[in-house]
Amino acid sequence: MAESTSPRGTDDAGRSVIHDLGYRPYTGPRLGSTAIARSLVLTGFRNAFGLGRSGRSKVLPFLLLGLNLLPALIVAGIMAFVGLDRLPIGYAQYASTTQVLLGVFVASQAPVLFSRDLRHGTIALYLARPLPSAAYAVARWLSLLLATLVFLVLPVVILYAAALLTELDVSDQTREAGVALGLAVLLALSLAGVGGIIASWSTRRGFAVVATIAFLVIANGVVTAVQGIADGEGSTRVAEVAGLFSPYSLYRGLMGAWTDADTLAPPTGAGMVAAYVVVLVGLSAACVGALVARYRREASA
Repeated sequence: MAESTSPRGTDDAGRSVIHDLGYRPYTGPRLGSTAIARSLVLTGFRNAFGLGRSGRSKVLPFLLLGLNLLPALIVAGIMAFVGLDRLPIGYAQYASTTQVLLGVFVASQAPVLFSRDLRHGTIALYLARPLPSAAYAVARWLSLLLATLVFLVLPVVILYAAALLTELDVSDQTREAGVALGLAVLLALSLAGVGGIIASWSTRRGFAVVATIAFLVIANGVVTAVQGIADGEGSTRVAEVAGLFSPYSLYRGLMGAWTDADTLAPPTGAGMVAAYVVVLVGLSAACVGALVARYRREASA
């Protein structure tokens, strides 16, 4: 294309000229909202661990993950070199032992997925068509859920591999690991829901982190205290009902009911056990519903 000193879009005679700049229209496949939501889930999962972000963003999630896996790796090493006839810690008990690390991870990474877009105003781009606001909310929640499951499932996998390598009974270990994985899913559902809904209502990450940790810690502390007092007074039913008011106490209760772990005031009877499951699932469903309503309001603002 020859260069010209004449005004842009005209030739030397003053006539309009069409310049071919070599642009080509997009001819590839046009993906819909499902593909966008799937990409958002994967990107959010990566962001929860700092992948695709700055190096500083990777420090906290991987530090917490490493600390969370360290006891399992130590147990695996002991099993390999000493050769025990049973695991020093049960599969389901592991999450209860490291619940502080899990709570900090959920509290610190939920704002990355929910608060940041609200703070920087990029939520308006996500909520533009063709991605519905409900799909955005569910996709972000799924990202946090998957990241939380990594925290809960990896230690179980490590312990299970160590048990099989030391030739413990396969059927018993598989059954116990399966129960632990089911409990992990229930706990992850509730924690992702709680962390997501708190973070979605705050544009400040620090406030969301403190509020989430406070909710989990205070609720668990109050419930544990009430259960201890009620159990000491012989009010078993009161202690069981109190366990319905915290994700961690719900997890411990089901762990005591479904495994041989010794826990405080586990639910007795099929009805109370079912109530624990329903509350855990219902808490997650309520939080997801609140997230959808929250972002529908944001989309209509």
